[in-house]
Amino acid sequence: MVKLTLMVMITGAVGVVNIYAWQQIFDEYDQERFKENQGLAGGSALVPSKYSMTVMVFIMMLSFYYFSRHVEKLARTLFLWKIDVHDQKERVYEMRRWNEALVTNMLPEHVARHFLGSKKRDEELYSQSYDEIGVMFASLPNFADFYTEESINNGGIECLRFLNEIISDFDALLDDPQFRCITKIKTIGSTYMAASGLTGKDGERGIGQKEELSEKERWQHLADLADFALAMKVTLMNINYQSFNNFMLRIGMNKGAVLAGVIGARKPHYDIWGNTVNVASRMESTGVMGNIQVVEETHLILKEYGFRFMRRGAIYVKGKGELLTFFLKGREKQGSFVNGSSVTLPHQVVDSS
Repeated sequence: MVKLTLMVMITGAVGVVNIYAWQQIFDEYDQERFKENQGLAGGSALVPSKYSMTVMVFIMMLSFYYFSRHVEKLARTLFLWKIDVHDQKERVYEMRRWNEALVTNMLPEHVARHFLGSKKRDEELYSQSYDEIGVMFASLPNFADFYTEESINNGGIECLRFLNEIISDFDALLDDPQFRCITKIKTIGSTYMAASGLTGKDGERGIGQKEELSEKERWQHLADLADFALAMKVTLMNINYQSFNNFMLRIGMNKGAVLAGVIGARKPHYDIWGNTVNVASRMESTGVMGNIQVVEETHLILKEYGFRFMRRGAIYVKGKGELLTFFLKGREKQGSFVNGSSVTLPHQVVDSS
């Protein structure tokens, strides 16, 4: 509208100048041209120049107005297209961020990066072998006695809600920087399974690089897993104190080699397999409530980190025979999650061996 108003004003001003201010000039020009044309064409009539020039300027004005409208329409279309593209990019970025968060919640971070990568083939199977991994099973044996489907518990929903709070508190421990090397594998009923050392880098590290690390550096993640098990006991003690319950954990730990991978085309699941996992499961199932049971090899490694043990003795383990086991009771050194907690574990006997 501004352009149209300006052009109308200019055209009107030019028309006034042509018809009134320059009338004499145009009339003289028309007379000279009329004389020439009269001698050549026999005196045909001519349109006065003051009018023809005004009409010409008016036609030019219409042409410029049409051109400016066309340019403005293109510019506006381009502008709206850019806004639409920007909004689509924002939606795609937000959707990708949600997908990454969802996949990272389902799978460990390094496995999620593998599946979200652009070079992955759909039919490709993810698997990775590890030589030095810690595995832990922690169960709530007396939760089965607590669970009931009576109407007072809303058909068991309240029991499941309480179990969810316990498991969620255990998951919250993994946000602590000390437990960054620990990966939650799954929950089976009221049993919590976790592993340490499944960071992705350890599985890709060469033999030479592993030899460069000292024994204590290589098994630091196992000590963190033991601290995590102690922290779970502290967390459950706090829950019991607040809810007037008496739940107790039965925990089994082991260390060794495992094979990790993702199975399933629908609802893919990350899991680990191997003899190490089987022994850790047996340590939990043959353990005693309120204790963390380990085999002798795990005991020898963790003892170097200041953990206190009580010898249980040899027990029969299905498929493994007699195994010498120990109960992990606490840690001497300060600075761990458990020692920094407001709740302390009861003092136990130090390993007599």
